[in-house]
This record gives sequence, C-alpha cells and structure tokens, in this order.
Amino acid sequence: MVKPKVLISRRWPEAVERSMADRFDLTLNEADRPMTVADFRAAFAAFDAVCPTVTDKLGPDAFDLPQARTKVLGNFGVGFSHIDLEGAKRHGMAVTNTPDVLSDCTADIAMTLMLMVARRAGEGERELRAGEWAGWRPTHMIGTKVSGATLGIIGFGRIGQAMAQRAHHGFGMKILVQNRSPIAAEVLARYGARQVGSVEELLPDCDFLSLHCPGGAANLHLINAERLALMRRDAFLINTARGEVVDEAALAAALAEHRIGGAGLDVFEREPQITAALMDCPNLVMLPHLGSATRATREAMGFRVMENVSAFFDGKAPPDRVA
Repeated sequence: MVKPKVLISRRWPEAVERSMADRFDLTLNEADRPMTVADFRAAFAAFDAVCPTVTDKLGPDAFDLPQARTKVLGNFGVGFSHIDLEGAKRHGMAVTNTPDVLSDCTADIAMTLMLMVARRAGEGERELRAGEWAGWRPTHMIGTKVSGATLGIIGFGRIGQAMAQRAHHGFGMKILVQNRSPIAAEVLARYGARQVGSVEELLPDCDFLSLHCPGGAANLHLINAERLALMRRDAFLINTARGEVVDEAALAAALAEHRIGGAGLDVFEREPQITAALMDCPNLVMLPHLGSATRATREAMGFRVMENVSAFFDGKAPPDRVA
C-alpha cells in the first residue's frame, strides 16, 4: 500500500517525527526555516498533505495554482487565521487544528507575563545582570500586587478559562469576561466570573487585561489607541493570543507615555520582527512565542496533527476539522 506523501513545514519534536515517518512518506523541512509562498505552492502540487504551523503565511497567494494534490492541511496549532480557508476550500482541502492540548501551558505563560510585568521582574533581572544593583531598600523596584486584583479576559474559550482558573483560585483575582457569545452561568460561576457586554465596558474596570481571543481580520487591532485610552493608567495588558490583535504602534506609544502601567507580550504582529519602538519600553516584558513551548505540549500537538491526518486518509472524519 502506497503511503500518503506528507510535508511538515518546520521541525517537530523527534518522537512525533519518528511516528509520522512510520505512518507516512514523510518529508521534513531540514533547514527549519520559514517556507515562502512559492514553497507552499510547490508543496500543494507535490504532497497529499501539508502540515503548517501557526506562523506560516498561507494567504490567497499560496493557493494561487491551477491544481493541488494536497487534500488536507494538518495545522500545528489552535489558531488558523493564517490560512485562507476559501483558497483551501477551492482546492478541496480539509483543514484541521490542535485544540485542548496547549491550553494549560499557554495559560501558564500568560500568568508568567502578568507576574513578571506587575512585579518588574524583567527590569530587576536586567539590573542584576548589568551589575547595577545597590542592595535592598524600601523604595527600590516597587511593583503592583496581583493577588486580589481584577483581571479582565477577552475570549473565554479553553485558554481563557484556564487563565481564569489560575487567577481566581490561585491568586484570588476577580474575573471579568468579554466574549462574543454568552457564557453559560455555571461556567462563569466556576471562576467567580461576571460577563460584560463589550470591550469598552470591560476595560475601565480592569487592573489586568489578558487576551485569549482568535486572531484574523475580525479581531485585527482589537486593542487600538482608542481602547488603550480606556484602560486605567496603572493597568497592564497581556497578550498570548495572536499578534495582530494588538496595534503595536499604539501600544508602544501608550507604554512610552505611561498611559498604562505596562504590558507582557508572547506574540507579535510581524513575527519574528518586533516593532522597534517596543524595544525601548522598560515597562514591557516580551517572550519569543513560548505559549505552548513545553516538550509534553509540543509532542501532544504533533500527535494531534497525526491523528487528524491519519483519520483523513483512513476515510474517517478528522476529529479537529475546522474547514
């Protein structure tokens, strides 16, 4: 029996690559560098399945070919706003993602960013490494208390709820939620949460704001200059969702002018490029997209892709099909 030809767009954990190679006729991106639009067009013509990541750019141009051999895109990640679903549909490609398995680790990173920026951990470490610490003193590196504060969450899916679990039950935080659809009362009660009707209603009441909403055109610059102006001057913004959700130029200006207390970012508008103005903001903590970066989670994500692609070629419904 001929094995389906499958391409993985970036290197995955070794255990997953071995299993994929046993199941499929597998090709790896040995250089582990981002593929271009032309690379993807060539791959769609040559492989039965292509497995991209959330940072691959699969816009309309990537699907601009007369005929595609590829019939399934097994996305390594939850978000799929980087994939032109209409283009995939036009070529008869199924699209799958990897929900559930990265919720805990992404929420852990959101909590890490929140604690770091509130307690000025990044600034403190830089001071130590530069040999500039003069010793303990009562007024040195004064930060913001997290326990008991009010946390606003935009997007109350699996990751948003995992964040609420940590914040409310671990730190006694009050939880406010803004979500595009109503949240069941029993789910809100689980975290002592209250849902509000709009982003504008949410922002003035938050000490911390954590973003867990989808990316894509619908949420492009959801947090812009006008909405940053609604935040408290001592409030903090945390983004582990998608980079395009925040207008980085507006955020840099708000940070530089101390119109908000600070921010923590794990995702960026133009990864891996960082908006230059952000580099000069000491009240900002940045991480290089580490939300799901644990061995257990990245392996689970890879095996979830394998499960979806295997189901497709076995003639079954992929469990995580999104298009």
